[in-house]
Amino acid sequence: MAHKKGVGSTRNGRDSESKRLGVKRSDGQFVLAGNILVRQRGSNFYPGENVGI
Repeated sequence: MAHKKGVGSTRNGRDSESKRLGVKRSDGQFVLAGNILVRQRGSNFYPGENVGI
């Protein structure tokens, strides 16, 4: 007969740090050269005039 209580598996309980993705500057907002406009995975948003990736 077991003399210890069942314990939750140590393989659970892990979660990755959030990556803070998304739009960082809104439409019409003043920005300086070098400002990050969007953080994304892949190319969901493409750059417009005078904007580079």
